[in-house]
Amino acid sequence: MIKTDELFAEAVLLPVEIRTQLVDKLLRSLHPTQKEIDELWADEAEKRVGQIKSGKAKTVAGEEVFKKIRNRLSS
Repeated sequence: MIKTDELFAEAVLLPVEIRTQLVDKLLRSLHPTQKEIDELWADEAEKRVGQIKSGKAKTVAGEEVFKKIRNRLSS
């Protein structure tokens, strides 16, 4: 039987693409996805990317977003 430490050591040595697939499969085993929800989120993401590329949506820098959140929470 493989020990946990050995398994982790082997996993870290895998190519990035394989590690990414492994992480995805492990996460899905913990929280199985619902295909319909995934498809809706993918559609929404594509719509938003299109809005950004066309200039219809304004982007906001992450630091600005977090600054606004900190200001709201400190009030």
